Amino acid sequence: MQSDNLRRFKSVLYGLLIGLAVGMVVSLFRISIEGLSDQFLKLAKLARTNIFVLITLIILNLLIAFFVYYLVKRDKNIKGSGIPQVEGQLNGELDYSWFSVLSKKFIGGVLAISSGLFLGREGPSIQLGAATAQGLADTFKQTKQARKTIISGGAAAGLSAAFNAPIASTLFVLEEIYHNFSTSVWLTSLSAAISANFVSTAVFGKVPVLHMSYSHVIPLHIYPYLIGLGIVIGIGGLIYEYATLHVNDWYAKLDWVPNIVWVLIPFILVIPFEMYLPTIVGGGSTMVLMIAKAAPTITVLLWFLLIRFVMSILSYSTGLPGGIFLPMLSLGALIGAIYSEVLIQLGVLPQSYFVNFIIISMSGFFACVGKAPFTAILLITEMVGSLQNLMSLAFVTLVAYEVTDLLGGSPIYNEMLQKMLSPQKLSTSGQLTNLYFSVQLGSDMDGKAVKSINWPDGCLISSIKRNEQYIIPDGDTILKAGDNIEISTNYDNRGYVYTHVEKLTLDN
Repeated sequence: MQSDNLRRFKSVLYGLLIGLAVGMVVSLFRISIEGLSDQFLKLAKLARTNIFVLITLIILNLLIAFFVYYLVKRDKNIKGSGIPQVEGQLNGELDYSWFSVLSKKFIGGVLAISSGLFLGREGPSIQLGAATAQGLADTFKQTKQARKTIISGGAAAGLSAAFNAPIASTLFVLEEIYHNFSTSVWLTSLSAAISANFVSTAVFGKVPVLHMSYSHVIPLHIYPYLIGLGIVIGIGGLIYEYATLHVNDWYAKLDWVPNIVWVLIPFILVIPFEMYLPTIVGGGSTMVLMIAKAAPTITVLLWFLLIRFVMSILSYSTGLPGGIFLPMLSLGALIGAIYSEVLIQLGVLPQSYFVNFIIISMSGFFACVGKAPFTAILLITEMVGSLQNLMSLAFVTLVAYEVTDLLGGSPIYNEMLQKMLSPQKLSTSGQLTNLYFSVQLGSDMDGKAVKSINWPDGCLISSIKRNEQYIIPDGDTILKAGDNIEISTNYDNRGYVYTHVEKLTLDN
């Protein structure tokens, strides 16, 4: 018992150290993006009246596009948001050089996001945090399992430093990325997230990232309209997910067009928006705060939604470093703003609830696309800095999640990961390694004896952790929901085993 207590205490200490390191890296990342973005916007403003500045801006964007495209070619693991790569690494399906990813993702992310592309910094911040933590784990020669725990802490710290949301960041790692609620994982992740948040708060201040002022809580008689909002968000989220996941498949049909062309297009298209609609470019936080302060007309909101939908998909399809985290929230905010404005125009919703609808819609949209409802609820609560909307926020989130689920939606980050991976095959080589899973209620493992489960070849269940007690199983041991199981296999077989065992542990 005393050794367990000491181990948990070490997890907290590791987390605090990881958080401090990641907090500094991600804070520098944020400062670099904000500083360079300001310069681009100043240049775009001058380009309105000066043709030479406009030509300079175009050339600059093209040079950035070519350079960041070159970085991605050098290391494909820096593509996109980075969340699927971290998930694959923790699952045992991917591995990569931490320094290569950290350096190239940092430089490429700063350049791509600062140029005005409709991308967010949050996904890259998660991968930067994970890479920083991986570097610490490798430096201190940690075991493979300890290394994964440290990487999960780095991922939580990265998101926390990006959003100033330590609780939601911890839950995102547990719910969406690692799917592991073991004590060491959540202790390391939480302490790292808090530590990183301390650093980012010291640098950027205490004001929440999406702080909005409102004075009313949505009353119960408005809730029937929230059902309609949840349905609209759920359908919108499914459309967005489908377009994001398949746009590159559509590009592939035009095989005569070089890939670099699809990269250059959004870099050119973004310039007019930087010149004449600067608040709409980037991740979208500036736009969300703007419409919350002064509600535009429905026509303007519809144009904003169309522009951000198309440009977000085009920007992410480039494969350059940049995420969809904040762009998803901004799309949800626009849907909520349009829906509430329609109700206001019809005379069934007071104007005072306009901001409330923006807030709850962000949570609903993220939940239905990312399939992480608890993270969505906590994330928006922390980002806005108020608990007043918690009930209505949870209500819309649940409706939107279920609508997308019934229509066949899947977690977008997991789908992105599967597109990166080649089909996993059985391998009989490599050193021994361990994989960890949590048995969910209603899964194929729940209530079944070990011998009756159709295990993949090349693996062995070595231990079960149940209520802080370890069990050495035999064929007659019954697995129960909530069990944390340890699977042993050889290192080269880890992806194959993980793919098959995960399906057995998940709720059907």
